Amino acid sequence: MAGNGKTGDNRRHGYVGGRTQSHNPRTGLWTKRDTDTGQFIDTKTSGGKFKGIMRKEK
Repeated sequence: MAGNGKTGDNRRHGYVGGRTQSHNPRTGLWTKRDTDTGQFIDTKTSGGKFKGIMRKEK
């Protein structure tokens, strides 16, 4: 069975906690948001959803 490799190798293992993503119907793009501060962090311009962010907002 494959594993995730060693820790500390500068890459993500699993999901990113403390963040959500929501779909903007006006632009058709996904936006990443910090759940602690409520600020928008980033917008995905290449299409599709963000990797590693499991929780979605309406």
